[in-house]
Amino acid sequence: MSETPVTHQLRHDLSIDQRVALKHAAAALEREFDGRIGAETVDTFLHSSYEQFADHAKVPNFLPLLAERFTRQRLHALERAEGSADGKPTALFLCTHNAGRSQMALGYFTHLAGEAAHAWSGGSQPGHEINPAAIEAMAEVGIDITGEFPKPWTDEIVRAADVVITMGCGDTCPVLPGKRYENWDLPDPAGQSVEAVRAIRDDIEGRVRHLLDELGVAAAT
Repeated sequence: MSETPVTHQLRHDLSIDQRVALKHAAAALEREFDGRIGAETVDTFLHSSYEQFADHAKVPNFLPLLAERFTRQRLHALERAEGSADGKPTALFLCTHNAGRSQMALGYFTHLAGEAAHAWSGGSQPGHEINPAAIEAMAEVGIDITGEFPKPWTDEIVRAADVVITMGCGDTCPVLPGKRYENWDLPDPAGQSVEAVRAIRDDIEGRVRHLLDELGVAAAT
């Protein structure tokens, strides 16, 4: 596994608790990826992930946890992008705020695919929180998406995906040569009622089921 040469310095505005939390997160990730990804890369990814959320987080004390979770996803993506894949197909769902459409698609994909495939999501301008109407609409069909959070996409996540599904991010969506892309023309649920979001949710379910069929993944009943 190649090393990322750039090193990151701790921000000067971190509290003592945040510094301690980041050090614990780095240690945990280094143990988890020991022998596969070097400590320098783990540290670089962790601090760059922290920076992704630092300027718009509502609850700063949660930043180290968000950074750790996002770093873990990025490191798994890095492994896949550099050839350490497990043979399971991977989908990436992208929209503008990663708060509605892409989160519902991710929820359906992971719910229906189970352990047979991987999926991630991201946004060109990540929001502060997942759309409450999307959360409620998904809960109505038994899918809990409250454990997710709006996040950006990164180069290694895009490179690791087998198919990239875009939903309204337009020219800001990343385009890599040879990558399979699909655009789903769906209304933006931002600011809409639960009643309106239900129709979007049901449209997404049908599209996800079709995508799983194309990927050769049997959807759970």
